Amino acid sequence: MAKLIYSGITSLDGYVADVDGSFDWCAPDEDVHAFINELERPVGTYLFGRRMYEVKVAWEDLYAEEGEASVGQDFAGIWHAADKVVYSTTLASARSAKTRIEREFDPNLVHRMKTTAERDISIGGPTLAAQAFTAGLIDEVGQFLTPLMVGGGLRFFPPDARLQLELLDERRFRNGVVYLKYGVVS
Repeated sequence: MAKLIYSGITSLDGYVADVDGSFDWCAPDEDVHAFINELERPVGTYLFGRRMYEVKVAWEDLYAEEGEASVGQDFAGIWHAADKVVYSTTLASARSAKTRIEREFDPNLVHRMKTTAERDISIGGPTLAAQAFTAGLIDEVGQFLTPLMVGGGLRFFPPDARLQLELLDERRFRNGVVYLKYGVVS
């Protein structure tokens, strides 16, 4: 059975975007981005809400030009290879290949995806992930802690989440970012 993995880059105080909705403070450097690429390589399907999809869809053609950073080109290849499911009531069509739109998050369908998928599934964005947490679907959590505090904004974890987690891996980067990988204990 495939794992459903929720991961993201956060401030030290647990936010993915600040009170103004900005997340430019969390752009990964080359070392962190290369590590993210290795984590994403086994993923066969991405699950996104509309807002996260609109951020990520830039990878559809962002690094198509020669001369761009090699870690970016690598991630673009990972993006292109994966299937994508976008949950949106407002998007009329997808702007990327291998993408389908679902109008609502169906926990039963995601569970079936997990049982039939040959590769892991990644869920992106805290709003969509909150629904997966509530349904008990998340198997692993990866959090990149950025060494700064933003004081408020969009939280990485749902405010009502209560989970027992088991530390599976950790890594420190030269820029002060720390990666923590947890398994969800059933």
